[in-house]
Amino acid sequence: MITITLPDNSTRQYPSGVTAYEIARSISEGLARQVVSAKVNDQVWDLSRKINQDAHVQLLTWNDPEGKATFWHSSAHLMAEAIEQLYPGTKFGIGPDIENGFYYDIDTGDTVLTEADLVEIEKRMLQLAREKQVFVRQEVSKEEAIRYFTEKDDEYKLELISELEDGQISLYKSGTFTDLCRGPHLPDTGFIKAIKLTSIAGAYWRGDEKRKQLTRVYGISFPKAKELEEYLVLLEEAKKRDHRKLGKELELFTFSQRVGSGLPLWLPKGAELRERLENFLRKVQREAGYQPVITPHIANVNLYKTSGHYEKYGVDSFRPITTPVEGEAFFLKPMNCPHHCEIYSSKPRSYKDLPIRLAEFGTVYRYEQSGELHGLTRVRGFTQDDAHIFCTPDQIKSEFKAVIKIIMRIFKALDFKDFITQISIRDPLDPSKYIGSDENWEKAEAAIMEVAEEEQLDFVVVEGEAAFYGPKMDFMVRDALGRKWQLGTIQVDYNLPERFDLSYIGSDNEKHRPVMIHRAPFGSMERFVAVLIEHLAGNFPLWLAPEQVIILPISEKYLNYAQKVYHFLQNSDIRSFIDERNEKTGRKIRDAELKKIPYMLIVGEKEESENILSVRKHQQGDIGTMTIEEFATRIQTEVTQIEK
Repeated sequence: MITITLPDNSTRQYPSGVTAYEIARSISEGLARQVVSAKVNDQVWDLSRKINQDAHVQLLTWNDPEGKATFWHSSAHLMAEAIEQLYPGTKFGIGPDIENGFYYDIDTGDTVLTEADLVEIEKRMLQLAREKQVFVRQEVSKEEAIRYFTEKDDEYKLELISELEDGQISLYKSGTFTDLCRGPHLPDTGFIKAIKLTSIAGAYWRGDEKRKQLTRVYGISFPKAKELEEYLVLLEEAKKRDHRKLGKELELFTFSQRVGSGLPLWLPKGAELRERLENFLRKVQREAGYQPVITPHIANVNLYKTSGHYEKYGVDSFRPITTPVEGEAFFLKPMNCPHHCEIYSSKPRSYKDLPIRLAEFGTVYRYEQSGELHGLTRVRGFTQDDAHIFCTPDQIKSEFKAVIKIIMRIFKALDFKDFITQISIRDPLDPSKYIGSDENWEKAEAAIMEVAEEEQLDFVVVEGEAAFYGPKMDFMVRDALGRKWQLGTIQVDYNLPERFDLSYIGSDNEKHRPVMIHRAPFGSMERFVAVLIEHLAGNFPLWLAPEQVIILPISEKYLNYAQKVYHFLQNSDIRSFIDERNEKTGRKIRDAELKKIPYMLIVGEKEESENILSVRKHQQGDIGTMTIEEFATRIQTEVTQIEK
């Protein structure tokens, strides 16, 4: 007999070899119908896999994140089976679950898949799902796996197998399709009731643009048709909120092939929006004791060799810029932190000087592959709201907590209410990805964990997502459509101070090494603005809106009064403009609504004679009349309240 401990810490005795499905049935038949996989000692397993020793077991359903992952990974296999039947000879790369659904990278040879083909693939998938095909796991030797995929002439699977250890290889078979896979999977395809293949894109094999471009087919699936219907409604809303669409309509930013892919151009209204975000954070930073600095866009390549960025970011950076001087080369900076290390070391420091908080809206450059560029969310040049705190080891926790307060203030001001904290630590299986000693990593990871617990944050720990120089805390925000975004990051770093030989004189008159905290509450201005546009659907709060007020004279006769109102508002630091077009007032109001301008002021004969304004609010309509002074006071009060 073995002991199974359930999530509520209750225990049950079962014969060795029991499966998670049998455990579910012993609890209730209803649960057994709902469970899709199980977490056994923190590893997600198939329900049919035998448990041969004492274990902690969590039964997973569609409502659990890991349950959805199992569901969508199985759906990727189902899609692959459908594609293989419809397009014989197709070769398969990888087919993982993702946050919202799944994809598979495929090579269909001379056949070119289009969006029109997705409907037929969906139909075949639903047909196969109704057959309730069982997912069967088979552990094989490396030799057997190579022999199988050699017969299928699938060079992609053979490459993946070449990197695996013998004894750790498994295949999964469902219906006519067999795949190289670790699993886990659903018990059978019958769980999948509703499917939508959403798009097709190109994707280089292993993300390497020098290798063949495969076809990536995206999809999503659900256990109920109603859930797919609800998702499709959200998808339509997401299209309306797409920051690329709204960015064009609201005249915020643009791109130019002459300038270069992935290099955004901020238009006047977008620049105003971004400037107000930056000024908001500058004010918060001044109150928190940050000092502004400015660093160049390039630096000698040796700076990044010292920091480690040349080695770790080399393939993702633009090529070095050479000069007429032999052996001299410069780099477009991929990070601001090495520059800030040099500022710190520009003069001797004492423990009495610490903490030193250096802040910069610094533009950095990374060579994102062209296929991965996406509006403002994936660009090649972006500005980080970067700051680096140099402190003593005993100041780490207090500084970390102070940064969390700044991030919380930003989230409140911009109506981000739903978020969790992700603590990213090293990948224990691949230490080559990181720099620095185990001791420093352990200290840094422990400090972040302690802060998260003391601040009572809702957090998860993820292995392998740390920066190469240290662990980090990321704030994962869900927007109005429930999508998850990484906004705001804090990182503890013992390594760069060592690499740059940074020091301060302690109270004992000896040299000591400072600790470095990297933080960026927005992350990057480009990405943050993109997320903000989609979260708010372009309906920016009054304090942030590029244009706060539009004045609508009902005819040319009232332009002089409109000018009077305009000048009063401008002198009151309220951003306004006049719609002087020879259009009907109703058309002007509709256009102002489409431009999402917070307030509209209609002025005509009555308004001019009584020195008042007829006021409309975006999405609310008429809110009455008031004097110019009363309206200005209303706006100033609203802005002040929101900024606080």
